[in-house]
Amino acid sequence: MKKYLCLIVFITVLAGCKTETKKVAPEEELNILEKVALAHGMEHWNKVKEIRFTFNVDRDTMHFERAWVWNTRSQEVRGISRGDTVMYNRKGVDSLSQRADAAFINDKYWLLAPINITWDKENLTHSVEEKVPAPISNDSLTKLTVVYGNDGGYTPGDAYDFYLGEDFLVREWVFRRGNSPEPSSVSTWEGYKELSGLNISTMHKNKEGNFSLYFTDVEVIQ
Repeated sequence: MKKYLCLIVFITVLAGCKTETKKVAPEEELNILEKVALAHGMEHWNKVKEIRFTFNVDRDTMHFERAWVWNTRSQEVRGISRGDTVMYNRKGVDSLSQRADAAFINDKYWLLAPINITWDKENLTHSVEEKVPAPISNDSLTKLTVVYGNDGGYTPGDAYDFYLGEDFLVREWVFRRGNSPEPSSVSTWEGYKELSGLNISTMHKNKEGNFSLYFTDVEVIQ
């Protein structure tokens, strides 16, 4: 099952992907999706049993957060937001749990997008441009554009531009709803932390400085 973007409080943000482990080819055979995923720790994914994290959004004077516990083996999810708790299993999403699942998929995609793109490779196309000015820093980076297919998911057909360093870590990205030529949102990828082999960006900011999306209380349990 493939799921992507959902609309959250205050901002339009991204979502997507199914979860599965992947056997990696020798380095010389890797495509750019796999190189990006490996740079963010994909080779350690099959050891991960549970991920816990709190998704935070600050926009101007407003703050929003929700916390998740995700059992990657059983696909059981527990979410806490504004004092309310929801529990469901991703193997059996129904009309009652769909809203919670859309929120979880959104937040998880922000956390793991560089790995998600390899899980989603059958439902996307990608292209690469070298030495492209990044939208916020203006640094000359590799631009990886990913466009999802029009079938399935919460909001199919969206596009994402990943701006990569020489180490294949994401430095900035652009979300374009419905593959529009104009950006829907632009933010940094910074504050990387290595957690049980996964390289996770914990901070995303816009150019204007009035928006930040960040993760706290992140735990990767093996």
